[in-house]
Amino acid sequence: MSTDAGEFRVRFYRLGRELSFMAETGPYPGVPAAPPPHPDGVPEHASPAVDWDWPPYEHGIPADWPPGIYLARFVEEEGSAEEEGSAEGAERRARDVPLPADAGIAGFGREFFVVRPRHPGASGARILYKKSTYTRHAYNCGDRADVRRAASLYDHPVYQEGGADRPRGHQLSLHRPGGVNDLAYWDAPFIAWLERSGYEVEYCTDLDLHEEPGLLSPYRLLLSVGHDEYWSAAMRAHAAEFVRGGGNVAFFSANTCWWRVHPVDGNSAFVSDTDHHVGTEYPHLPATDLWWPAPPDGVGEPENALTGVSFRNGGMWPGDWPGDRPREGYRVQHADHWVYEGTGLRDGSDGGTQDALGAGTALIGYECDGAAFATDADGVARATGVDGTPESFLILGIYLLDPVHDDFHHLKWGHWNCPEREGAITSPRAATMGLYTAGGTVFTAGTTDWPVVCGRELDPGVVRVTRNVLDRLAGPATPDR
Repeated sequence: MSTDAGEFRVRFYRLGRELSFMAETGPYPGVPAAPPPHPDGVPEHASPAVDWDWPPYEHGIPADWPPGIYLARFVEEEGSAEEEGSAEGAERRARDVPLPADAGIAGFGREFFVVRPRHPGASGARILYKKSTYTRHAYNCGDRADVRRAASLYDHPVYQEGGADRPRGHQLSLHRPGGVNDLAYWDAPFIAWLERSGYEVEYCTDLDLHEEPGLLSPYRLLLSVGHDEYWSAAMRAHAAEFVRGGGNVAFFSANTCWWRVHPVDGNSAFVSDTDHHVGTEYPHLPATDLWWPAPPDGVGEPENALTGVSFRNGGMWPGDWPGDRPREGYRVQHADHWVYEGTGLRDGSDGGTQDALGAGTALIGYECDGAAFATDADGVARATGVDGTPESFLILGIYLLDPVHDDFHHLKWGHWNCPEREGAITSPRAATMGLYTAGGTVFTAGTTDWPVVCGRELDPGVVRVTRNVLDRLAGPATPDR
């Protein structure tokens, strides 16, 4: 923590059906600290590659705090120490404690953390919610409200050549400030909906899944939510083993498992050989930590072998969230499938109307993933598997991306930006929702904003499909799930 205020306090909240105030601690003495200089020598920049090594402050988690995702808000004290210790100071602090609105989750002077149970699954929770934390850090610029430091994997990254015991790539420290953004947009509304709906859920981070091979064993269902782009090899291996053993995964996310990361420095940082430029140069192309390309150009393990879909078949709509992107939703296929039970949606197979799931909402995007597909004689899109998607993947909803722009590094507004990444296009660019079974069942929403539409209850069909997925895949194990 770094501040030029004489003192500061920390207010803790838990994300649930509402944002619940838990405690206030402090005051603590404020200590100013500078960010580390960037190797490029630009005074305004800060290095994203190293621990910022700011003064630590410890706070023990009370034993009665329930599992969940928590928000810490750092509040600089006003007035003198004598005033803060007075009755007037206590009264002023009490006035300041009212719960922030949802919009108050996002912003600077904030951080989030996860409280895990002492005995995982003992509460009866069958669902483990994985907060996407590597992706959060990849985009975190280390800014503060009045200073733009531009220190991330996307703004002035630091590339290292590596060596015998260290991978080559861009390095990113997890020990940096920067505030809260993605938590407010994707996670907060979905967590609120989960708890309003009565689901017992426990929580973890990417680092937990990376470090603990047995993390998933007490649960029936793992959730990936929102934007979940960066995965380590251990994370992926643990999730795949869980599925092979009969566990289930629901990817209410997109751009999922796109880059491999290598945790380093006691897992306090990671390295990833990505295609992000340093200055005007690309340090190393092809970028070898893409999961799907064959070695030596990539890892050689297509992400869709786990998720069923890939960003290389989908795309990204630039601009604000949700912005002006199309609101046509998923064209329904196989309306008699259990995923659609109770929605009343039709697939047109009887000659009637073909409905669209989420029509009228910004369900598709801002990034979306798809499976390579071909259309049969009845106009039904079926996964071909040529891109690594499991043969049993069933496309339940599809949205053809249109219009398309194929130069990702020079974005075109009002278009789905979808560059040709393979030697030959394996199918039209599309977002696809579907599932497959290989031991356990894997459901994929194929879009980052599924948890937003469901969490804010913007479409009854999306809400019902989510309930169907959770109820079935988090339920007791049976021969068909």
